[in-house]
Amino acid sequence: MKNFVYQGKKYKVDPRGYLIDPDEWDENFAEGMAPKVGITNGLTLEHWKVIRFIRNSFEKMNLCPLVYVACRQNNLGLGDMKRLFPTGYHRGACKLAGISYRQGFFQKYWLEKNLPYHEQSYKLKVYRVDAQGFLVDPTDWDENFALNKAYELKMPQLLTEDHWKIIYHLRQNFDHAGAVPTVFEACQGLKLDLAELEKLFPDGYHRGAVKIAGLRLDG
Repeated sequence: MKNFVYQGKKYKVDPRGYLIDPDEWDENFAEGMAPKVGITNGLTLEHWKVIRFIRNSFEKMNLCPLVYVACRQNNLGLGDMKRLFPTGYHRGACKLAGISYRQGFFQKYWLEKNLPYHEQSYKLKVYRVDAQGFLVDPTDWDENFALNKAYELKMPQLLTEDHWKIIYHLRQNFDHAGAVPTVFEACQGLKLDLAELEKLFPDGYHRGAVKIAGLRLDG
């Protein structure tokens, strides 16, 4: 994380300049960031209309609206959006609105609830995965991978202590034995029944818990 300062006010941003906490957003941030996204002559009423639409949508639904929706609701064509935000919708309009590509839910609530698990989450890191999304090298795993993979899988709730208990159990078993425990072994070791496991990882043991833990079942 780093700081962006404008008119004496400091904002925490990630390496790409996206605001870390959307609640810290104000018009001063948008005005200060505008030149950095190719808007050199100040923000016009047209700009503000789009920016405020994104903010209002986020505050109501905790989602960054898709570009199709933003264009339609503001009577803009793609060419109009490009003229207003030359660096792009996400890298221009959404950035000025203080919303990152992480689309709100992850950015605001996952950061808030899971910060102890991923203090490095906003550092740029590349993970090698296969065509099915499994981590190629399990030693590359960290909590940031788990959080982003859970978000990608559209987990119905935040990663809770119960989720982390299972994830760390799988990691520890792999580190000690060099293998992923079967679902039976995992449930027995964690004193879980299948209904509890299903509630926590609705995509399944392999495609949910094991994948998020950066592992895979061979064979």
